[in-house]
Amino acid sequence: MIDLLVAGGVALILSLVGTPILIGWLQANGIGQQIRDDGPSGHFTKAGTPTMGGIMIVLGALGGYLAGHLRGGNIFTRGGILVALTVGAAGLVGLADDWLKVRRKQSLGLNKRAKIAGQLVVAGGFAVLALNWAHVKTDLSFTRWDSVGIHLSPPVYVAWAVILIIGTSNAVNLTDGLDGLAAGSSTFAFSAFAIIGFWQFRHFDVYQVPQALDLAVLAVALTGACTGFLWWNAAPARIFMGDTGSLAIGAGMAAFALVMNTHLLLPVVGGLYVLETLSVMIQVASFQIFHRRVFRMAPVHHHFELAGWPEVTVIVRFWILSGLCTALALGLFYADFISLGALD
Repeated sequence: MIDLLVAGGVALILSLVGTPILIGWLQANGIGQQIRDDGPSGHFTKAGTPTMGGIMIVLGALGGYLAGHLRGGNIFTRGGILVALTVGAAGLVGLADDWLKVRRKQSLGLNKRAKIAGQLVVAGGFAVLALNWAHVKTDLSFTRWDSVGIHLSPPVYVAWAVILIIGTSNAVNLTDGLDGLAAGSSTFAFSAFAIIGFWQFRHFDVYQVPQALDLAVLAVALTGACTGFLWWNAAPARIFMGDTGSLAIGAGMAAFALVMNTHLLLPVVGGLYVLETLSVMIQVASFQIFHRRVFRMAPVHHHFELAGWPEVTVIVRFWILSGLCTALALGLFYADFISLGALD
């Protein structure tokens, strides 16, 4: 428990103290956000706000993760290291995208092929290492490795892992459109994985996740890092996380689900991201087929903005939705544990 507190506390302090330092450096070098021309008109005033703040989320989380092992009571595991590497690697893909936006002074960075290629390398690398290095169970899972009863062959598992990581990364990226929305909602999601990881550690005989405590330490560190960043990212934001943060956060969530054997619980934990992604898919499909828009603008948080909701109202209500999704996911996880009669 002390290792968890140390990891979360160090990550929180690093992010909380390091972010304003990063803001100063970004401002001094003229590195600011480029706003989409087709976005809500109210967002044009945000042009020039420092971006790439996800750097401090990643550095804070990794620093907290390392600090969580200083006492010697907790050991590094291959599964924990793999998730940490995935977060960092996805962050580098986002950093390249953000940097090109700044250099070109436009809202488009990496082209679609280059961005997907980078994500494929990260996701594919995770899947291969999960199979051959971390030796993660490859059964399709909901709350535990044997909850569904479907074993995935190595090629199918690789494809499944790639889909989850790229899909979740892009879903968080779509959600990162309002000040603090992605950072706030991600604190709920990572908190859920921290609780699940610690519970799996305490009940190894049920879940058989040998790296569970190490994963819980990393999840707490990511929670702390996102919270510290949120202090400066809350509306009105003094810095944006950019793709550096959103891709790292999304990849981390999917990696946790894959190593913790909670694949199908991920859409519940990240219910807000599913909603945001579905709104874009529905909007595109409706426009291409019927030449009509379902929403005033997608993702759906922009729809409510254009409907007259103040930005802060949209953010807080979506945070509430994210919190409810987290509570539901933890409820389902615990209900499954009770159904096993493990407390008898």
